[in-house]
Amino acid sequence: MNRFTGNFTRQEPLPEAAIEAALRVMRHGRLHRYNVVDGEQSETAALEVEFAAFTGAKYCLAVASGGYALAAALRALGVGPGDRVLTNAFTLAPVPGAIASLSADPVFIETTDDLVMDLADLKAKIAISGAKILMLSHMRGHICDMDRLMAICDTAGVRVVEDCAHTMGATWDGVPSGRHGIIGCYSTQSFKHVNSGEGGLLITDDPQVMARAIMLSGSYMFYERHEAAPGPEVFETIRLEMPNCSGRMDNLRAAILRPQLAALPSRRLRWNALFQRLESGLAATRGVRIIPRPEKEGYVMSSFQFLCPDFDTFQMQDLVARCAARGVVLKWFGATEPAGFTSRYDSWHYVPAQKLPQTDRVLAGLLDMRLPLTFSDADADMIAAILREELAAVRGPGPSRTALPAFCAGPDTGD
Repeated sequence: MNRFTGNFTRQEPLPEAAIEAALRVMRHGRLHRYNVVDGEQSETAALEVEFAAFTGAKYCLAVASGGYALAAALRALGVGPGDRVLTNAFTLAPVPGAIASLSADPVFIETTDDLVMDLADLKAKIAISGAKILMLSHMRGHICDMDRLMAICDTAGVRVVEDCAHTMGATWDGVPSGRHGIIGCYSTQSFKHVNSGEGGLLITDDPQVMARAIMLSGSYMFYERHEAAPGPEVFETIRLEMPNCSGRMDNLRAAILRPQLAALPSRRLRWNALFQRLESGLAATRGVRIIPRPEKEGYVMSSFQFLCPDFDTFQMQDLVARCAARGVVLKWFGATEPAGFTSRYDSWHYVPAQKLPQTDRVLAGLLDMRLPLTFSDADADMIAAILREELAAVRGPGPSRTALPAFCAGPDTGD
C-alpha cells in the first residue's frame, strides 16, 4: 500500500532575490522602517507602494501581522466596546479575535454548502443586529457573490472590511480581492501566498481611514515617510487623537516580501494547477462533494477543501485517521475540540454563544488540506489516489463503534 511522504508544512525556499535583499538590509542594519539615510526609500515604504499598485488601491500600510491589520481596520473605522460586528461563522480565530480585542461583539453569519457567507442570513442579521460593519472573511480562498453582498451592505449602510488572508492575488469579476469594501486586509504569515513568517498589509482608498491606521501602527510623527499614503494635511486633524498601538512592519520582512509579490502571478498558476489536479482526481468519487467555483471567481488556491456530507462523526474520524496513517494530513472542521490552528465558532468562548445549525451541518462534513508549492503533479495524483482508496474503505455508520479521538489528523499544518 503506497504512502505519501511529502510534508504539508514545508514551504519553498525564499527566492534568491529575497535572500539578497535581506542580506542588504542586515548589512546596513537599518531594520526599523523609519531608520533611513537622506534620500533613501525604506524597504517597507517601497513594499507599500508596490502592493498599492498590485491591488489598484490608493493607499497601503504594512504591519506586523494579518490579525493586527484586521484590528487596526476596525479601530480606524471607529469600532469600540459593545459594538456589533458581522462576520463569517466559518473562519479562523484571528477574525473574531480582532473584533474581541476591541471589546466588540462578533455576530456570526451562516455558511453555505459552497463554504461562503449565506447572504440571506447576512441580510436578516443586519436588520436584527443593527451592526454597521461587516468583517468578511474569504475563508480558505472561497469568494462569495461580491456583487450581491455589496448591494446588500450598501443599501443597509454597512461598511465592509475584507479579510483577504487567503485571497491575495484573487479576483471577483476581474476586481482584485480586497477592493470591494472600504478596507482590504492581507496576511504574509508563512502559510499564505507570500511568506515573511509574520506580517500583514492593509489597503484603502479612504484618506481618513489610512491616516488613522498609520497613526495606530506607531508612526509617531513620521507619517510623511509613508509614500502610499494621503498628504500631511489629512494627518493634522487626527495626529494627536489616535493612540499608538505599535504594529509596524520592519525593513527586513518587507525586503523579503517584495520579490515574492512580483512572483505571485506565476505562483498563482502553479497553485491552481495543483488544486485542479486534485479536484479532477476526486471529482467522480462517491460520497464526496467538490465545491463548485463561480465563473466570476478568479481564485488562488493554496489549500483544498471537500465535503463528505453523508458521513457521520465516526466515519469522519475514521477517514482522517486512515489518511494520516498514509501520510495525508487532513483537517476536520467538525471536531468538538480545537487542535492547533483548526477551530470553529463554538470554540471561541470569548464570543457570546450563538446557534448556527446550517454552519454546524456544513462543518461536520468539511475536510481541508494544504497544497504547498513543494508538491508536484505526481504528489497531487498520489494524494488523490490515497483519498479515493480510504474513502472507499471507511467503516459504515453506527453508534455502537468505539469512538476515535476527537481530532486525529496528525501534525497541524498552519492557518
